Amino acid sequence: MHAPSEEKSDDSKDSCYEELEQVFYHFPKFYMKILLGDFNAKVWRENIFKPTIGNESLHQDSNDNGVRIVNFATSKNLVVKSTMFPHGNIHKYTWTSPDGMIHNQVDHLLLDRR
Repeated sequence: MHAPSEEKSDDSKDSCYEELEQVFYHFPKFYMKILLGDFNAKVWRENIFKPTIGNESLHQDSNDNGVRIVNFATSKNLVVKSTMFPHGNIHKYTWTSPDGMIHNQVDHLLLDRR
């Protein structure tokens, strides 16, 4: 999966998540679901989201894509495992700006909650 970047239109983001939902519904019910991809999502550590995202996100603020991935995961009974385990920040980021000054955790792993 490769989601549209943050500055793309809401229509393109909606279309991406609609397509992801269609793929998700074609998975057999009894199989464990694993979604891995570049969601371009910064997920922050808000208390209400802790059951879905844990405590170990790199970010202090969410972007629109971060809210979308949390809502998708919650609605499908998934967890964002990439933000659940303690690691040094150097091991959390998945994107670095060309000048090496900005680091983001935008690639995520979603798993069944079970």
